[in-house]
Amino acid sequence: MTRLGKVVFFLGALLPATIPVSEAEAQAASETLFRDVRVFDGKGDALSDPTSVLVRGNLIAVVGDAVAAAPDATVIDGGGRTVMPGLIDAHWHTMLIRQTPEQMLFGDVGFVNLLAGAEATATLMRGFTSVRDMGGPSFGLKQAIDTGIVPGPRIWPSGAMITVTSGHGDFRPVSDLPRDASKPLSRVEELGAAMVVDSPDMVRQRVREELMKGASQIKLTAGGGVASPHSPLDVSTFTLEELKAAVEAATNWGTYVTVHAYTSAAVRRAVDAGVKVIEHGHLMDEDTARYLAEKDIWLSVQPIIPEFFGGMFPPGSDQAQKADEVMEGTDRLYRMVKEFNIKTAFGTDVLFSEAMARQQGRMLASLQQWFTPAEILRQATSTNAELLELSGLRSPYKGRLGVIEEGALADLLLVDGDPVTNIDLLADPDQNLVLIMKDGKVYKNLLSD
Repeated sequence: MTRLGKVVFFLGALLPATIPVSEAEAQAASETLFRDVRVFDGKGDALSDPTSVLVRGNLIAVVGDAVAAAPDATVIDGGGRTVMPGLIDAHWHTMLIRQTPEQMLFGDVGFVNLLAGAEATATLMRGFTSVRDMGGPSFGLKQAIDTGIVPGPRIWPSGAMITVTSGHGDFRPVSDLPRDASKPLSRVEELGAAMVVDSPDMVRQRVREELMKGASQIKLTAGGGVASPHSPLDVSTFTLEELKAAVEAATNWGTYVTVHAYTSAAVRRAVDAGVKVIEHGHLMDEDTARYLAEKDIWLSVQPIIPEFFGGMFPPGSDQAQKADEVMEGTDRLYRMVKEFNIKTAFGTDVLFSEAMARQQGRMLASLQQWFTPAEILRQATSTNAELLELSGLRSPYKGRLGVIEEGALADLLLVDGDPVTNIDLLADPDQNLVLIMKDGKVYKNLLSD
């Protein structure tokens, strides 16, 4: 055996012994019994009568009366409180919340990663046990969370947002143009936050690179955006051939493409290329909304309203004007969602604002303008979990989420009250979420104080 071969053999033998044991394996024999609780199962319209829920290891083992737990089981007396599935945010940016745009472009990478770790823990403490990351270098943080180094939600990572020259996500100054093969990647590309491509072949390469890193789905920016400096809202960016190249590469890996798109033109071109999920859609017309429903396309939409997004940008700036235009379309979009029965996921799309991230639960509760509390809860639990299943074998976690059922993964919340009657309880997670469990492990328990 060559010297290199011996090194490879040695590392191969060593690595299994050094990889941390998963939390699920570590808790395989443990049991937690929730008794005297009412259950929102993630799918219904009302709470159950008082009952019990038994968690064994990282799975829900039994839901029902007269549950027999092991003698050493942890027993939690719910006192009539509500057990519900952990919340899911379908449009989150794990790495891009607490840092500023200046820190992203010029700051220290180590500091940015520590900020993201702290925000991940805060996200979990708000009751969001899973997030679908829609752009950013979240692979390392995901690994740290999954191995128990940092508390945080499950992450379905997209990796770098894939964009075009001048598209949403291209933060380069015009002084960097023209670009040619002799120039290095931009700072944002080096960090893995976004990648700029301008041909079907480059699209394929970048998609495959993100899949190689561990992406569970691929995110492209198919139209203009609010925050990007050179990206008018009305433009359609990728060509049909470029979109098809991304869809082909993702499909070959058993997963899907989702696209950032506000306008009818951008949405329709993406759907015609085989894209399965549209992010946003706030400026599309009724014919396009009907088209989504006919094609059975998912819409991942966010409550982009002045309460949360007003005043984000300097008054009179190009970004502020674009934000106003998107906010004006929000009410109409949600009404079309209901009229045409579009498959709709809940997300928040928080960027560069720790203060706004703290409003994650309030953003969910704000959907009362268009939906009943039960509809909102289903959207943020079982419906969002159905969207996560589109990743197929590329899903980083195996098992059912978003429901309180026997055999489902034990991601659950104990709420002090009835969220089906009062969804505003979730707007104050510090006060009203008395227990938070993810993968069978308790991360918060006010009842033990």
